[in-house]
Amino acid sequence: MIQRYTRPDMGTIWEDENKFRIWLTIEILACEAQTVLGIIPKEAFDVIKQKANFSIKRIDEIEREVKHDVIAFLTCVGEYVGPESRYIHLGMTSSDVLDTALSVQMKQSGELLLRDLERLRDVLAQRAKEFKHTVMIGRTHGIHAEPITFGLKLALWYSEILRNIERLKSAIHTISVGKISGAVGTYQHIDPFVEQYVCEKLGLTPALVSTQILQRDRHAEFMTTLALIGASLEKFAVEIRHLQRTEVLEAEEFFSKGQKGSSAMPHKRNPVICERISGLARLLRSNAIAALENVALWHERDISHSSVERVIIPDSCIVLDYILNDMTRVLETLLVYPDRMLENLNRTHGLIFSQEVLLALTKKGMRREEAYRIVQSIAMQVWQERTDFKNLLMENKTVQQYLNADELDELFNPQRSLKHVDTIFQRVGL
Repeated sequence: MIQRYTRPDMGTIWEDENKFRIWLTIEILACEAQTVLGIIPKEAFDVIKQKANFSIKRIDEIEREVKHDVIAFLTCVGEYVGPESRYIHLGMTSSDVLDTALSVQMKQSGELLLRDLERLRDVLAQRAKEFKHTVMIGRTHGIHAEPITFGLKLALWYSEILRNIERLKSAIHTISVGKISGAVGTYQHIDPFVEQYVCEKLGLTPALVSTQILQRDRHAEFMTTLALIGASLEKFAVEIRHLQRTEVLEAEEFFSKGQKGSSAMPHKRNPVICERISGLARLLRSNAIAALENVALWHERDISHSSVERVIIPDSCIVLDYILNDMTRVLETLLVYPDRMLENLNRTHGLIFSQEVLLALTKKGMRREEAYRIVQSIAMQVWQERTDFKNLLMENKTVQQYLNADELDELFNPQRSLKHVDTIFQRVGL
């Protein structure tokens, strides 16, 4: 009795066992549909349904001779079924099986990746709320800018993952399409009912129109979506790598007991997982480019896309599954150092409040150009002399005409920068 395919983990989705099981399911469903149409005798279909099976070893043996994977598969199945196998693959072309099965595998993979993303989303939500009010310095161009919170950084990532979830849902929908329409898509030797019947049973939608194959813009959309998700993960990884630098050290990957960071330097605690994520994300982008190259094929099809897809689609699904789980573990166990964040926030001796002072002076009546000139001049002195910004402001006679000591103290309160954190979290949905 035929075993219908189930939804396995990412590794087994792309193994031959799962692929051939889907092929067999497609062939049997097509026979079943043609039995409904009265084209295949019911008695013959009953035999096919009962006996149809395959051996991967035998398929490989036959393929070495015939040099055609679908013919090798059908020959193997025919050896199990016997004379009734003449009805299998009736009116179909190889791509009816190949492309429909590939869509099933990509749908399986996409749904698994969606669960990965949802788990990462949940971890980000939890940790964003945990550090919602943990003050740190915001950086632009790598230079201290103004205060933010670590929770805001994580909320930003959470929001990006929400967009990636929607992108992946759309890509899954786009690829959840099958075709059983014959050699050039005209249904010359098979009724469109067969395609409708098989696709419905597989959870797919029939392509509105096809050639010998499904059009590869669908696959390119899926692959570019995986690359986009990978780019987001690399973005998170690069930020964590920067935060773990010795001179920053505001957060770092968890370092387990017994873990080693260097064969030469015993003190090393390196962001190796985030570095791995950065590296593997590059594969997703290069594979997406190859998928885009596959869109333009000759006439009703050529085979230039096929060899590429046998590498890039399984590889990208497996790689993204791997680094999504990596990033989730990194964020679950991320070591965060609020005291170090506060220490770094104060490292520029108050320069991060320069905009507060600039705006306060203009609100008191000073021309903006004059206010900018004065504040920048004092700020440059702080950079050069490593002295205190607020003290220099208090000593400046022009500034004294507009702002008193209490007003300056208030301008140097980091909480002024964070008054809308709750609003941002509400907008993000946290």
